Amino acid sequence: MSVTGAEGATKSGGFWSVWGLPSSSAWRRMRALARAELTLLLRNRTAVFVSLVMPVLMMAATSSTVGELDLEGTGFSAGEVVLTGGLGIVLVLVIYTGLIPTYVARREERTLKRLRTGELTDAEILVGSAAPAAALALAQCVILVVCGVVAFDVSAPRSLPLLVVGVALGFVMLTALAAATAAFTKTVESAQITSMPLLMVSLVGSGLIVPLEVMPDAMAAVCRVLPVTSLTELMRDGWLGGLDGMERLRALAVAVAWTAFAVFAVRRWFRWEPRH
Repeated sequence: MSVTGAEGATKSGGFWSVWGLPSSSAWRRMRALARAELTLLLRNRTAVFVSLVMPVLMMAATSSTVGELDLEGTGFSAGEVVLTGGLGIVLVLVIYTGLIPTYVARREERTLKRLRTGELTDAEILVGSAAPAAALALAQCVILVVCGVVAFDVSAPRSLPLLVVGVALGFVMLTALAAATAAFTKTVESAQITSMPLLMVSLVGSGLIVPLEVMPDAMAAVCRVLPVTSLTELMRDGWLGGLDGMERLRALAVAVAWTAFAVFAVRRWFRWEPRH
């Protein structure tokens, strides 16, 4: 059931306040929910595998593919492409594909419905449930940057604020997209299917494996409007540079537009009660 009527208006208002400046009580409620979700996450071996092992395996597979590309003229080395693309891979696998089954499971167990009867607002429920995945993704992103600088002779981030903005937008956008996808996912098992389109499109066309600079111009222009592409460009530019002012603004505008659309989709279609 989607949020409608007076209750929907109240919950929607709570959503925006939490994404803006949450109160201390809101933080306390979300921390309590996040601790509970972290406990459940650590007990789920499949979720732990997807969150911690799959990004490493995916990056290992990516390195062999990138090694065969002609990167001359892109301004990036193979290691730089793998590591910066790895940031996007972590966000997509840990946050997007990891949160869809979480939201579906809590919905089908009626946990979301029970949580809404208490003090938690809709946004606090969604954000608190996503916090463990976001923490794991952030930790892995930090490890990637540190390892890249220390062990792989990649330069230190040229614009740390821009890199942080790219990662933060990734958290918000992919959390909202996960919640929106969960609205159309009937069971936890079917989450593997409903998450596949965005996952495959992102891996193939968002610069995570093949930089847009080596694609034909027409294909690259289409790929630049994909949601994860904008995140990849912002994070890669924050770490390595390469974009001019207009390109940076375009990537930021695309990321903000996709984030706004994802938030709208959650407010419009997210289900809080079981589908069957």
